[in-house]
Amino acid sequence: MQVIKKSIEGLLEIIPTVYKDERGSFFENYNRQLFEANGLPTHFVQDNQSFSKKGVVRGLHFQRAPHAQGKLVRVIIGRVLDIAVDIRPDSPTFGQYEAVELDGERNNMFYIPEGFAHGFAALEDSIFSYKCTNLYHKVSEGGILWNDAELNIDWQVSDPIVSEKDVLLPSFKALFEQMHP
Repeated sequence: MQVIKKSIEGLLEIIPTVYKDERGSFFENYNRQLFEANGLPTHFVQDNQSFSKKGVVRGLHFQRAPHAQGKLVRVIIGRVLDIAVDIRPDSPTFGQYEAVELDGERNNMFYIPEGFAHGFAALEDSIFSYKCTNLYHKVSEGGILWNDAELNIDWQVSDPIVSEKDVLLPSFKALFEQMHP
């Protein structure tokens, strides 16, 4: 397993060792001992899975403390552009984002700790899976408008399919003016 630190502190891309032969392939998508040795969390309490058609954009979502979630995300089938936006007000990278292409062929994973808004765009029909360090808590959920002009995220989809709920989310600036007037 290879762990790659991304440009924003706390974000990690994980490249598992994949064993392939004429029968197919095998890899460990979670190994507590290897995760501990690489400084990754080992206590996950919820696993989620979604299917998204090509062009779907989901996000940008987060949960407020004390119900904030770290997420270990990966694609089982397909490809997505995964986005993590730093929403930690005291961080030197506050308001910046990191994009990682997750690919069901590569089996790479992306660890996003608490303090980030998360979303993704399906570059192909995709099955997306993620492990969470905290349970879903509806009252604590929040979000940022996916196409916020200030964040200027290139989602790499020409005709995005976005939920009604996500279209109504506040801009980054409006959200943080509400939280820190």
